[in-house]
Amino acid sequence: MEKTIMNQRQIPAWAGMIGATLFVLVFTIEGWYRPGYKPLEMFVSELSLGSRGWIQILNFIIFGTLLFVFSWGVAAEFPNGKASRGGPIIFRILAVCYFLSGPFVMDPFYPSYTIHGKLHDILGWIVFLLMPISCFVFLRRFLEDPNWRFFKWGTLGLGVLSALGVVLLTLAANSTDIRNVFNHQLGLIQRTIIVSFMLWIFIFALGLLKRSKMN
Repeated sequence: MEKTIMNQRQIPAWAGMIGATLFVLVFTIEGWYRPGYKPLEMFVSELSLGSRGWIQILNFIIFGTLLFVFSWGVAAEFPNGKASRGGPIIFRILAVCYFLSGPFVMDPFYPSYTIHGKLHDILGWIVFLLMPISCFVFLRRFLEDPNWRFFKWGTLGLGVLSALGVVLLTLAANSTDIRNVFNHQLGLIQRTIIVSFMLWIFIFALGLLKRSKMN
């Protein structure tokens, strides 16, 4: 029985750490070595285009799957109280959106003109909206849970950083003037949001792993 309870959190914890690390490593390395690709200017999803697009497509699918597994460990860690219901649900929505962002490839030009491109855009906005929201949902729990107070400031900092990035990216998407100003940094802004969230997931998962070994 005790081994089963440990597995309910240890396996998902490893899924969270591996998923977050692998996702960032793949799009970073692929971005460096993809001919003609400019990481500071271009979006991560643009790596799904072309003959090597299958690498990023698979990256989306793998991370979505591992994040879904991680959500079950979070649910086991927080069976009641703040974030016990909303938190895992948000993670599962994010997991599904990341997973579907793989096969529903973006269009090479904006605004999208194909069904799969439009679906990718919708999935993307859901993801970028929910990433900072998930941080603040769990922040409410971490502020009062003695087992997780160590992570409250990290959650706040990474949540604010990702939220500011989302605001800036949204303004750029809806304003030609702002987009022109940040045109050569849009990839950097997007990566700031993603890496902040992935770092948060990694630390969260590491904390979950340590907690599973204590009980």
